[in-house]
Amino acid sequence: MTQHAVPEAPPDAPCPLPGPPATAAADVRPGRRQACWHTLVCLTLLLGAAYLGRRHWPLVESGALRLAVARQGWLLAGAVAALGTWPAAALAQQGAVARRLPGPRLLAAQFAASAANHLLPAGLGAGAVNLRFLMRCGLPVGRSAGALAVKATAGAAVRLVLIAALAPLCPGLLRLPPVSPAALAAVTGLAVLLAALLAGPLRPRCRRALAAVLTDIRAVHARPARAAALWGGSLGFTALHALVLVAMAQAVGLSLPPLQVALLYLAASGAAALLPTPGGFGSLDAALALALTMSGAPGATAASAVLGYRLLTVWLPLLPGLVVLGVLVRRRAV
Repeated sequence: MTQHAVPEAPPDAPCPLPGPPATAAADVRPGRRQACWHTLVCLTLLLGAAYLGRRHWPLVESGALRLAVARQGWLLAGAVAALGTWPAAALAQQGAVARRLPGPRLLAAQFAASAANHLLPAGLGAGAVNLRFLMRCGLPVGRSAGALAVKATAGAAVRLVLIAALAPLCPGLLRLPPVSPAALAAVTGLAVLLAALLAGPLRPRCRRALAAVLTDIRAVHARPARAAALWGGSLGFTALHALVLVAMAQAVGLSLPPLQVALLYLAASGAAALLPTPGGFGSLDAALALALTMSGAPGATAASAVLGYRLLTVWLPLLPGLVVLGVLVRRRAV
């Protein structure tokens, strides 16, 4: 009796829709347990959103009052730029995967991932949501993690290229703040420890992970459409975030040219990414405010611009994003 091989789906085939397994005699108890688990996750997400909103409510209220008298046209421009960050993130994620992903669910996953990113430190929330989404689309765990690494690598490279391109146009703008000897010694010690770990027990794993990421990068760049989506989405995501801060600076009357504000955002957000705080809470706000004030902007105006940026990119979409995440979890899309 001959066996027929099941044909593998082509790379451009859309990922299958999530749904229950096609078995006639399905046990209802596992389904009930999964429904209870999904409900618990949804409630946890909503409680987390309520906790964050209550804890930081004075900050949200202060920013809203300051922005109530700002220039409405620039506020609208910042809101439009903030809305564009999620399609850009979806485009970059599609570019990091050879298989064609479903557009509406991919966009919803990016919106939900941005909200989840504010609950866990160091980008773990967004990474977990995107990892689950890619796995639900049929990608293996290793390939899904590789796609996230490819997207993160492209984003970091785009940020460095933009800093290198804007720095000559704003000479003398980027200045390192004074660093205490204790902080310098701590950073040096951490660097030495990390180098020892990478050269010792973690070396084989790091080499395998790096080889897998390089393989995925080559596979993506073998398809020009995917490479264009990866780099175009990464560039759009970073540029739109910078544009949100530029629009907020113009709305509150910040006396800095837009190119300088964009360069300061790129440098400050890159520095804040090194601190493992949920969504950059505290670290990004402090880094942006410090960068703007060190460049000559008044402290109150700089704080208003940063608050406006955080309102448009974090606080206003936080609760809707967590609701979308709960719906995706409920429908087993992540």
